[in-house]
Amino acid sequence: MEEVAVAFRLGPLAVTSIVVTTWGIMLVLTVCAWLATRRLALDPGPLQAALEGAVLAIDDAIRAVLPEHVDLVLPFVGTLWIYILVANLTGIIPGLASPTGDLSVTAGLALLVFLSVHWFGIRSEGFANYLRHYVKPTPIMLPFHVISELSRTVALAVRLFGNIMSLEMVALLVLLVAGALVPVPVLMLHIVEALVQAYVFGMLALVYISGGMQTQIVLKTKERSNE
Repeated sequence: MEEVAVAFRLGPLAVTSIVVTTWGIMLVLTVCAWLATRRLALDPGPLQAALEGAVLAIDDAIRAVLPEHVDLVLPFVGTLWIYILVANLTGIIPGLASPTGDLSVTAGLALLVFLSVHWFGIRSEGFANYLRHYVKPTPIMLPFHVISELSRTVALAVRLFGNIMSLEMVALLVLLVAGALVPVPVLMLHIVEALVQAYVFGMLALVYISGGMQTQIVLKTKERSNE
């Protein structure tokens, strides 16, 4: 794997080009969100209509998995989807590489998902009830639950990293072999794959969060069925 270039140093700390690109994406998304929402109108223009359509699409996807916790989960999962999509597409810009093609970035995203699963689960069920599901149906299952949590987090990081890195390598090889003959098909492939990988990562995060809140959802379902 190609060594990541160091952009600058803060004393002994080396700041890589991937970190600078990530900061740039965060800044651009923050500014765009502020500009897009500072003048909302009841009669939306094309930009506001497009943004509302995107938010509704994310809302519908979350509602299909966690219908009773949409407002709670949407800010995190929606931000995750948008960031990963933009990060995946950054590789299209000449001179820039997709941050999600770096394992440290995808590991950080997977760690956020890992922590969010427990945070949402504890918030939904309470600390004691949430921890209790690790020893159900028997305490013997505890190590298996722990291994499952860790392995799926690692898989989440490696899956996104491997797919984006391989996509960029294939695009580079094709362009080196065919030159300027196939830029549009390669570009379209990159865009489609960026969309797919962002969607898959976000959906897996949503499913894991749903699993962390599953006990509370089952209890509420039983209460409704008994009414």
